[in-house]
Amino acid sequence: MNVDSLIKKAGGAAEIAQLTGVSTEAVRKWRQAGMIPTKHWPALLHVPGITLADLNETSEETSAMTHPTDDMPPKGATAVLVLADGSHFWGRGFGAFNDGAAGELCFSTGMTGYQETLTDPSFAGQIITFTFPHIGNVGTNGDDDEAPTMAALGLVVKEDVTAPASWRSIQPLQDWLKAHGRAGISGVDTRGITRLLRDKGPQNALLFYPKDGRFDLAALRQKAAEWPGLEGMDLVKEVAQPARSWTKTTWHNTRPERAVKRRVVALDYGAKDNILRSLVAAGCEVHVLPGTATGEEILALKPEGVFLSNGPADPAATAVYAVPAIQAVMEADIPVFGICLGHQLLARALGGTTYKLDRGHRGANQPVKDLTTGRVEITSQNHGFAVDEKSLPDTVRVTHVSLFDGSNEGLASTVKEAFSVQYHPEASPGPTDSFYLFERFVAVMDRRAAARTTSKAGA
Repeated sequence: MNVDSLIKKAGGAAEIAQLTGVSTEAVRKWRQAGMIPTKHWPALLHVPGITLADLNETSEETSAMTHPTDDMPPKGATAVLVLADGSHFWGRGFGAFNDGAAGELCFSTGMTGYQETLTDPSFAGQIITFTFPHIGNVGTNGDDDEAPTMAALGLVVKEDVTAPASWRSIQPLQDWLKAHGRAGISGVDTRGITRLLRDKGPQNALLFYPKDGRFDLAALRQKAAEWPGLEGMDLVKEVAQPARSWTKTTWHNTRPERAVKRRVVALDYGAKDNILRSLVAAGCEVHVLPGTATGEEILALKPEGVFLSNGPADPAATAVYAVPAIQAVMEADIPVFGICLGHQLLARALGGTTYKLDRGHRGANQPVKDLTTGRVEITSQNHGFAVDEKSLPDTVRVTHVSLFDGSNEGLASTVKEAFSVQYHPEASPGPTDSFYLFERFVAVMDRRAAARTTSKAGA
C-alpha cells in the first residue's frame, strides 16, 4: 500500500495529520518522499484496515538504492549485494574493489567494536550487516584487531562512512578495508535486510564492488546461488595461526599478578586475541597450538589445563580431527574449558551433537541464564550453530540457557573436569559479566595443584 492509499484509508490529509499529531505540510512531505516515519506507525495501526505490512512498504528506512526488480544500477550506485534468492540491493562501494565475495549474509546488533567484529575469525565466510547505522565513525587503530587479518568477507551499512572522530584513530575504515583487500557497501536498507534475515534466516549472498562499474546481475545471482553455504564447511584450517606463546594481558588490567601461573594450552580454532589476553589476566601461562593439533602434541606440552577457542563454520566438520584430540586430553585427566566453537566441539567430544540455528546469535546484548546460580548475564555472542541438548548423555549437565530462544549456552561434564559456554566471556566488544569463567578455570587448576601437593606431602 503506497502513502497516498494510506492517507486515503485514514480519512484524508487533515485526519491523518490530527491522528499523528503533525501538520498537513508534514503529510504533504510524506507524499513527496513516498514514506511515513516509523514513529507515527503506532497511531496509524489503530486505523481499521491498516496493517504493519502496509506500513513496512513505506518505511523511512527504505533506501533509494534498493531496486528488487531493476537490473540496471540507479544513479550513484557503485556496488551491489546479491542474494541467492535473486533479490539485490544497490549501494555505494567503499574499501577495496572486488570481483564478488560470496558468503553467508548475517547481521550483528553490536553498537560498538566494529573493528573487533570484522577481525573476529568466527566471522570467516560471512558478510556482516551492521544494524547500528554509524559504522566507521571512530576509524581504526592498531590495538583493536582481534586477529592479524580481517576475517569477514565484507560489510553492509546504512550510512556512508564519515571521517573518523576519535583520538585513537590512525586510519579511516575505508583505507583499513583496502589494506585488508575487503569491500563494504553503504546506502543500503539494513533494516529491510535484518527483517529478511530474521524471518528467513541467514542467506547466501555476494557483495560485488567492480572497479570498472559494470554489473551482470544474472551472473552474480548464479555465483551467489552456487556458493555451498557454511553447513558442512571447515574453515578452522584457514584462520588458525601457528603455534606460539602468548604473554599479553587485557587492556588496563587491574588484577594483581599471580606468583604462580597455570600452564595452559589454548587450541586455536580461530581464537580472538582478547581471549588469550583474558587467560593471561586470570593467571595463565599460555601456549597456543593450532586447532589441528593432535592429542599427543597437546599433551607433550604438559598442560595443567586445555582451552578450546572460538572459531568459524560447522562444528561437525571440524570435529573430525578436533574431537579425538579433545577426548585424548580428557582421558589424560586434564581440565578443559571451551567457548563458542570450543563449546560445540566439547559437546561432541562428550557424546552430543550440534545443529545449525535458524537465525544465529550475533551481538553484544544477548541474555543468558546461569541455571546453577539463577543469575542472568548480558553476553557477547557470534555463532550460527548450537548444541542439541537432547543429544547430551546423562554424564553432561546443562549449565546455561539463552533467554532469547531457549537454546543451549553452557554445559559441564559430571565425570570429567570439563565445562564450556556458547557465548564470549572475553567480550571484545561487549559486557564483561562473564569474565569469572576464566577465573573458574584457573580455580580448577589451582585446586588440582593443591591436591597434588598434599598427596606428595602425605606420601
